[in-house]
Amino acid sequence: MRLSVARRSVMLLAAVLPALAAAAPPESAFDLRVPAAPMLRSVDGVDELVYELHLDNFALRDLKPQRVEVWDADGQRLLAGYEGPALAQRLDLSGVQWKADSLSAIPSGRRGVVFIELGLADAVPRALRHRVGYADPRPGADLRWVEGGVAVIVTGRTPVLSPPLKGGPWLAAYDARWERGHRRVGYALGGKLRTPGRHAVDWVKLDTAGRKAPAPGDLATHTYSHGEDVLAVADGVIVHVNDQLPERLRLTDRQTSALGNGVVLRLDSGEFAHYGHLRPGSATRAAGTRVRAGEKIAEVGFSGSASDPQLHFALTDGPDELASEGLAYVFDRYRSLGRYADVSQVGAAPWTPAAPARTLRAAMPASMSVVQWEP
Repeated sequence: MRLSVARRSVMLLAAVLPALAAAAPPESAFDLRVPAAPMLRSVDGVDELVYELHLDNFALRDLKPQRVEVWDADGQRLLAGYEGPALAQRLDLSGVQWKADSLSAIPSGRRGVVFIELGLADAVPRALRHRVGYADPRPGADLRWVEGGVAVIVTGRTPVLSPPLKGGPWLAAYDARWERGHRRVGYALGGKLRTPGRHAVDWVKLDTAGRKAPAPGDLATHTYSHGEDVLAVADGVIVHVNDQLPERLRLTDRQTSALGNGVVLRLDSGEFAHYGHLRPGSATRAAGTRVRAGEKIAEVGFSGSASDPQLHFALTDGPDELASEGLAYVFDRYRSLGRYADVSQVGAAPWTPAAPARTLRAAMPASMSVVQWEP
């Protein structure tokens, strides 16, 4: 007995509908984007990439990232995976780059930011892509995945700089885990969000016992850092000098919310070096003056929002630091003496010595490491 065309159509549709119902419907989720291409640099001899992955939530509900993976876009290698505490340490759910733990998920219509510091033990890939596993914030929600955020790695263009200071020991004070550290603060100026302090470092001078001053006290001028010569890191032209702001006399004096006195040096290679927290009246060159690498341009001071007399140093793509993008750089030569595991020990205890101490070339000191600048 032959079935009518209509009957056969109904039976076929009945067989297909359960399969369609079982399949997960497509949904709008995260737009994955790397706003600034990662620049390859060497950190104490190991290749590293420092960048941000933006997660823009276009779903109609809040979404919580559970795992973030970084892949070689061409070679299909899994380079890193972050979940649990490792992801929580890197994830700012608020999107404003300084309120990392203020929310339980990324709200619909809002952005999250993942701060990534990726060490590369093997061959450097041409580009990266990202895979994010996410779910509703409710317990037991199903995990879904989205891929994207392709970023081409910038190689062969990382500037090699001369030291910004002399001698030592000097502490390289920076840490990606600090919620209000330079690395975690973005500024939307001129219609664009940028992270100027992506590679910024605050330099603090110590003695061999790890102290910031020879004896307990409150005077800024008694610290080892105060008054130390600040040097041009490359040949270039001074484009900005702010030299007249007062500095605090005592370490306990109230901080201000600015970098204080500063000098900006436009390098012949096109980048801009920014020096902050300088001593009033210490600038040795006026704007428009040409300088050579290693030439003294100012002295370390205690102006602005520094916690101690120190030198703030950053390299960016523009003369206005807060309205420019932070760039990677390395130093031509330094001796690695050791490292602090905990910032609370700085000034109170010696650092953990390197085993052995070694001289590195064309590299960046690691976070919270102690170095001696070599001529």
